[in-house]
Amino acid sequence: MDDLTAVAAWMSEQQLGDGPVENVSEITGGTQNVMLRFTRSGREYVFRRGPRHLRPVSNKVILRETRVLHALAGTDVPHPGLIAVCEDTSVLGDAVFYLMEPVDGFNAGATLPALHAGDAGIRHEMGLSMAEAVAKLGAVDHVAVGLADFGKPEGFLERQVPRWLSELESYSGFENYPGPDIGDVDAVARWLQHNQPRQWQPGIMHGDYHAANVMFSPTGPEVVAIVDWEMCTIGDPLLDLGWMLATWYLPGTESVLTNVLMDAGGLATPDELVARYAQHTTRDLSDIDWYTVLACFKLGIILEGSNARAAAGYAPKEIGDRLHIATVRLFQRALAIIG
Repeated sequence: MDDLTAVAAWMSEQQLGDGPVENVSEITGGTQNVMLRFTRSGREYVFRRGPRHLRPVSNKVILRETRVLHALAGTDVPHPGLIAVCEDTSVLGDAVFYLMEPVDGFNAGATLPALHAGDAGIRHEMGLSMAEAVAKLGAVDHVAVGLADFGKPEGFLERQVPRWLSELESYSGFENYPGPDIGDVDAVARWLQHNQPRQWQPGIMHGDYHAANVMFSPTGPEVVAIVDWEMCTIGDPLLDLGWMLATWYLPGTESVLTNVLMDAGGLATPDELVARYAQHTTRDLSDIDWYTVLACFKLGIILEGSNARAAAGYAPKEIGDRLHIATVRLFQRALAIIG
């Protein structure tokens, strides 16, 4: 691959080995970013860059990811280790990129090894490990690790409902989109605005925390890395826990998104997830239902965007239909919580 020829030359300049790049394999997942695993001079690397056809923000997003990974070095948050960053777009012609340590783990959104598939006790503990990992993230002092200017926490909660109602309204510009038939959006929005927590503490937010965005140990239930930091910012970390709860399997309901772990059974209950989080935080969790409703509201609107784009022919219809169903289920959850 042409990319790796250029990357190898750059690596040599950085004193990251020499000789050929070997054992190249593609890492696939839910994002359009390019990820390759390879070996050079006996050391394994993972290469990550934006999509082949870069969007205007692709390079900025990649560099924001590297800032987070650099900041998390030395913390107890499970994450891929950052090795090196190339901000010089001339190396690959247009894209920045970075190299990180490979993670010895698997994505439970896509598959379960025999050990995990066959042991409900392990699956139960996997969820608790997820809750613990994201609590540790929320406990990091973002100022102390150099992320004071990484987001705009002032007014973060106040901005959420107007921001996402505006996003939903923007979908009316897509041709053939009939409008959001997804439940009582206005009732959820009103409830969120009337019940917003009065006090909260800013911190690092992953922004898309669910079972397909972590890697689990192949030999047990532990989360070995939180991955896909594209939506990371400084905001209210309790929204990450709410996001996890919004997408978690609830007995007697359909899974919000197709996910092997969520469909496997034997999982921790939402109350157990909150209790495990509570063991690793000093934050007040009494308003966690509010954060879960906000997560349902925000994620539902984001996913409905794919349905709107599919109606206009910009995304496959089957993806639009599947994500529309997920949006409907998210708003059903929100309405059930607010009663």
